Amino acid sequence: MENTVAELVFIPAPAVGHIMSTVEMAKVLVKCDQRLLVTVLLMNPPFSILALTTYIESLAKNTRERIRFVQVPQQQTPSKLDPKAPFTSFTEFINSHCKSVRNILKDMIDQTGSSMVVGLVVDISCTGMIDVANEFNLPTYVYFTSNAAFLGFKLHFETLYVDQNQDLIELANSEAEIVIPSFVNPIPMKVFPDSYQKQDGLDFLICAIGRMRKAKGIMVNTFLELETHAVKSFSGINFPPVYPVGPVLNLDGLTGIANESDVFSWLDSQPPSSVVLLCFGSTGGFDEAQVKEIARGLEQSGHRFVWSLRRLPPPEQSFQVLPDDYDDPRVVLPDGFLERTSRIGRVIGWAPQVSLLAHEAVGGFVSHCGWNSMLESLWFGVPTATLPMYWEQQMNAFEMVVELGLAIDLKLDYKMNVLNSEGNVVIVTAEEIERGISQLMENKEVRAKVKEMSKMSRATVAKGGSSYSSVGYILKEIMTNII
Repeated sequence: MENTVAELVFIPAPAVGHIMSTVEMAKVLVKCDQRLLVTVLLMNPPFSILALTTYIESLAKNTRERIRFVQVPQQQTPSKLDPKAPFTSFTEFINSHCKSVRNILKDMIDQTGSSMVVGLVVDISCTGMIDVANEFNLPTYVYFTSNAAFLGFKLHFETLYVDQNQDLIELANSEAEIVIPSFVNPIPMKVFPDSYQKQDGLDFLICAIGRMRKAKGIMVNTFLELETHAVKSFSGINFPPVYPVGPVLNLDGLTGIANESDVFSWLDSQPPSSVVLLCFGSTGGFDEAQVKEIARGLEQSGHRFVWSLRRLPPPEQSFQVLPDDYDDPRVVLPDGFLERTSRIGRVIGWAPQVSLLAHEAVGGFVSHCGWNSMLESLWFGVPTATLPMYWEQQMNAFEMVVELGLAIDLKLDYKMNVLNSEGNVVIVTAEEIERGISQLMENKEVRAKVKEMSKMSRATVAKGGSSYSSVGYILKEIMTNII
């Protein structure tokens, strides 16, 4: 602590994946520069999710080496997320914390001690905090928890609107393909995020990118060897420098693995790379009709499996309540499924995904294609079959399958109606599930490419690697702010 001279303030969005990734990024920075201290400001979510609130409170009670956590007081009673305008209401919620953040920053700056505040690092959902930083003449950096190609998509759409006065609603709801500089291939609208097909989502995108232009640098959770084209697409344009600093992963789950639990004991007895893991993130769950199709597809494929099966909350509580475990999964599974597959599979509730991907018996991953999950699968050299659900996951799947050839297309454009119940319910059939799993477990070319990318993902964060160097560049820039 006595050598600490610079303090960075991180402001993540109040979501588990964003907070975890932000904390890991903070760990990377303080490990690389002993002079740095990080304070992470934590906001409780605008809706009551016990698991998330408990997680935030647990962080706030702890201090890691040169990383401390501070909960931001809520100035007003949080309103519920408006399903008709989720981005607008979420932005208003984040900005309602500006006064508290301003007070915290003032206290930190006024304190005399061994460190000085040298900047803010904000999530893309928290770019309104840039104005607060400007009040104190503090530079702001953005930590982008998704990938470079998706950041390029956002930038391109903001440019179309601001510079070319393009009707984005008409474009987003068309059947066209669009050329985006950060992608090699034209993007079909079937993988376009639903959230940006409405004015609410597009307004958020345009505002967030406009504010990001005021930042001094953008840290992206990716690496040059993975997204070479996307990263290079930011060169020579009117946008802050983009630093690929990933993969930034939370691998804490690898310590203290519950090897005595049934699923790990069972995995220990399976051949290497023979088991397919089905896991769909902290918000991933399916209705009964889709569960039955997945079960039939799994059984018909004949492959060994571990399936993390979660129960969806009622539609009116989507994204206010996380999926939960079934008391008895038999209520949604086909009759006799558990008995017939007892020798080749395990159905579990919540899954320690990192620990499962790390197990040598796991050789395939059916995923919702959240970016953290994609990076984890590459790190452990486990190929993915794509079953995206919402937000940017369809674009992640498109990049992994079409752009990079690192995944199998199980259902590239599968979408769930997350924030409303309008529209037709799409079912991924048992035949599609069976075909995708068989290709996933038997495609040697994709498997070899993923193994090679696994080596690159580990080399890039080691001393001398491209992401290691990129972190050095951003730290050098941050440290120039010391007066």
